[in-house]
Amino acid sequence: MKNFPDIGIHIPQVYLPELGTDLTKWAVIACDQFTSQPEYWQIVEEFVGDAPSTLNLILPEVYLEKPDEARRILHIQSKMRTYLEKGILQPREGLIYVERSVAGRTRKGLMLCLDLERYDFTQGSTSLIRATEGTIIERLPPRMKIRQGAPLELPHILVLIDDPGCMVIEPLEATRDGLEKLYDFDLMLGSGHLQGYAVDEKMEAQVIKALRELAQPDVFSARYGVARDQPVLLFAMGDGNHSLATAKAVWEKIKPLVGSDHPARYAMVEVENVHDDALEFEPIHRVLFGLKKDIHAAMQQYFGATFRLIPVEDAGKMIELVDRGSGPNQSFGVISAAGAASFAVVEIYHPACNLPVGTLQAFLDQFMQDGCAEKIDYVHGRDVVCSLGVEPGNTCFYVPGMDKSDLFKTVILDGALPRKTFSMGEAKEKRFYMEARKIA
Repeated sequence: MKNFPDIGIHIPQVYLPELGTDLTKWAVIACDQFTSQPEYWQIVEEFVGDAPSTLNLILPEVYLEKPDEARRILHIQSKMRTYLEKGILQPREGLIYVERSVAGRTRKGLMLCLDLERYDFTQGSTSLIRATEGTIIERLPPRMKIRQGAPLELPHILVLIDDPGCMVIEPLEATRDGLEKLYDFDLMLGSGHLQGYAVDEKMEAQVIKALRELAQPDVFSARYGVARDQPVLLFAMGDGNHSLATAKAVWEKIKPLVGSDHPARYAMVEVENVHDDALEFEPIHRVLFGLKKDIHAAMQQYFGATFRLIPVEDAGKMIELVDRGSGPNQSFGVISAAGAASFAVVEIYHPACNLPVGTLQAFLDQFMQDGCAEKIDYVHGRDVVCSLGVEPGNTCFYVPGMDKSDLFKTVILDGALPRKTFSMGEAKEKRFYMEARKIA
């Protein structure tokens, strides 16, 4: 195994589907997408049919904590063993350069493994690999059930580097025509196109060198204007925060039994440059189901004199006002289906949090703790939040996005952001499962 502990990475042995596999049916979207839209996953099941597919190797979170969860987990682990035994999955060593084209943009990424010994998701962490948002510990146990006892991991985790000189990933694009192409196919249900290339030893060495330069304390302190003894942040979580936290929790649990030289010490991820022009940060909106209390009255009570509600005629006007918000006040939109659908913009004066999503989340945490709604979910896309918001019993909150260039410095200086602050693209732009790796 090739390990580079100083920069927290490991060169993986990757398992890819055998030649002749229908890759459009093989690759499915990250399990934490479309959690309030079970019809999406029903369409995927019908499309895949009996073909080999990562659908059989993951548990879509729409099915978490359902009565048949235990049966589904056993089925996943059994299918993993079957795919290995029958040769449906074939091993190869090395990094993979990937290109994901969707919505007229092409993101560039690099598949590698991160060392979980260099990662700490607890509040206030200064580890080399860090969470960018608060981790909800209660969300880990059901995910740990899936990883424990599974022979494989399939990554949907996206991790960011802050590489303004574009020295790590972008040189691979310039030389890709000289690299071995591993896959090249359309993703299902209008989710774009995916290509993967084997990174040769020469380019691998260049990647390692460039990452080491980013991790130099002098370079780090100069970039962010911090003291030279400030711990370096090299890898910041983009998507899949709870998946990486799950891998860490499982590793800490089994480490005393298996020792430090074990494949579960590492987690495979896709690394992307926050400066990639095709990478966009999208807001993550909130939906309340089974509302039991007047939401407007609850916000008035919680925020007091700092709260102002501005009714608007439709969703378009609400979105326009929230997106163009500026200055010291914070804004977010509300869609309520109490009686006739209503749209409004909330303005908060003298907010306690730096970001509108943090101000809103503090209220929602208290609202849910008081039992004022049956469930909360986090969704992507304007269309989804607007369609769910007008359904009886629901209330949706539309929040503005954050500037991706602020991410690293904010995490370094202020710590983790409020949970579910941003998303790297909308739902159909999320990572699809393609590669696998043995962890047992």
